Amino acid sequence: MVVRSYAPRGLTPILKEYLSRDHLATIAGIPPQGKLFLKAYEHPISSEEVIEFLNYLQRQIPGLLLVIWDGSPIHRSKRIKAYLSDGAAHRLHLERFPGYAPELNPTEWVWSYMKVDLANVACDMLPELAQYLHQSKRRLQHRPDLIQSFIQFVGYQV
Repeated sequence: MVVRSYAPRGLTPILKEYLSRDHLATIAGIPPQGKLFLKAYEHPISSEEVIEFLNYLQRQIPGLLLVIWDGSPIHRSKRIKAYLSDGAAHRLHLERFPGYAPELNPTEWVWSYMKVDLANVACDMLPELAQYLHQSKRRLQHRPDLIQSFIQFVGYQV
């Protein structure tokens, strides 16, 4: 591959890249009203964070909750099963998507939209990326019609 650069002839530019294992892990939920609930963590999400998020949803949304989620191993863990058997199942009904079916998951459209929104963001530090993610979330939260369109696009009634 030949690439043109602005370096003087014979002085190949050297680009330094700093790699780390730092990352943001996110979990999100969207009810039919077009709201967006999203939490980001600077570590991999475990069953503990899933339980915390389910508790958060129960505090924010009154009544019974239907949670439709993928088949991630953390969604099938013993801690989740214990959490449900300890009383959370009275308000939560959990349904799992079929095997690999991202086309049925409206939150995949949320992620796609946010990736486009953050396409040209380059951050040196993880907190800076978290701030940009938060700003993108806020912009999307002001568009309930768009979030509802993600739900309708995959075939659910709003």
